[in-house]
Amino acid sequence: MKAHYESVFVVGNIGMPYTEHALETTDDSVTVAEVSSFQLETIMDFHPNVSAILNITPDHLDRHKTMECYIEVKEGIAKNQTEEDTCVLNYDDAVLREFGQDLKPKVIFFSSRHTLDEGLYLDGETIVWKEGSKVTEIINVNELKLLGRHNHENVMAAVAISSKMGVPMDTIRKVLREFKAVEHRIEFVTERFGVKYYNDSKGTNPDAAMQAIKAMPGPTLLIAGGYDKHSEFDEWIESFDGKVRYLVLIGQTRDKIADCAKSMDLRISCTRRIFWRLSRSARPTPT
Repeated sequence: MKAHYESVFVVGNIGMPYTEHALETTDDSVTVAEVSSFQLETIMDFHPNVSAILNITPDHLDRHKTMECYIEVKEGIAKNQTEEDTCVLNYDDAVLREFGQDLKPKVIFFSSRHTLDEGLYLDGETIVWKEGSKVTEIINVNELKLLGRHNHENVMAAVAISSKMGVPMDTIRKVLREFKAVEHRIEFVTERFGVKYYNDSKGTNPDAAMQAIKAMPGPTLLIAGGYDKHSEFDEWIESFDGKVRYLVLIGQTRDKIADCAKSMDLRISCTRRIFWRLSRSARPTPT
């Protein structure tokens, strides 16, 4: 947006509070807002020109209590949209695929696992956009500076959103080639003595953390834990798949994660400091 429009505000979870900039906006301003489920609970007139839901996985169940309630709140982002608006959805998410069937706004699906009749998808290593009989090659993923399949999906969503907001495709491609991971999202920090350090402190639920683990290029030492949002960790631990050699647990959830790991019969030993070794193989070079 900033590469094309003069007046752009980034607000919500990803930036400043919306109220911080509301009085600075004009009719020509473009506002990019990351809206949380907490905020969507109480919307009345909120009406985005383009909305997007990237996926729905268990999160914030300490507040919403059930997945049904959480899903309903998330889907509320499109409730005031009309036929002139657009909603961008992840086709690979079964909940969102069903949600997109009867929406008022125009739906654009994206997928990293399926070839779509309409929408953006991954064709080999190239992101393409099919609209009717027209197929547009967007970019080869090897030109990106982002790691992981989930980031290919993020790119597809960003392309659809930007295009529907009037940004030319040449501008979109230029920004995609230059864009680096934002702070705290699988952010490369440094390399020291052959060990690469990544900061993924924005990965605040098991699904987000799974994507980061999948993106790691080699044996990994993982520091994990935090406050308890009533998440389950079985699938997250299964995603280690031999890649996570050491697990350091911190925060409120450290014991819950430790108990889950033990119940899954991982080969582990535990000290009073909650330092877990998940493999008895030779000491790896952790990433």
